[in-house]
Amino acid sequence: MFDLRAIGELTSAQNAGNYIGASLLISLGLSVLTAVALWPVFTKAGLAGWSALIPVVSVYLLVKIAGLHGALTLLYVIPFVNIVIGCVVAIGCGRAFGRSTAFSVLLLWLLSPLGYFIIGYGRSGFLGKIGNQTAQPV
Repeated sequence: MFDLRAIGELTSAQNAGNYIGASLLISLGLSVLTAVALWPVFTKAGLAGWSALIPVVSVYLLVKIAGLHGALTLLYVIPFVNIVIGCVVAIGCGRAFGRSTAFSVLLLWLLSPLGYFIIGYGRSGFLGKIGNQTAQPV
């Protein structure tokens, strides 16, 4: 009367759709959270805060705040290299705001929205020129 395999396939397809929808909502939420966190970071660095709303531009500006050449933004599209460059940029951004390497790796790389909230809404000040960073951590 009923084909149990068809019902099973229908159920699994509906569950897959739920997982995709949930992951899209989580991804969108994290993107909005990161943009809200980066807005005051860019403002403290003397850049336009609204540029945190544009994903590629915000990554480019983080690379510049870290004191690196802007072309290194292209390295984010290479698998495994993006992990290394992300860590290097996080350490550079931390130093640009007077933070330690441990803070940079733990909060700016692993838990980036939280770390950028701390830098943007906290007492950290921008210590150097964009693209030519020589500041030492406090």
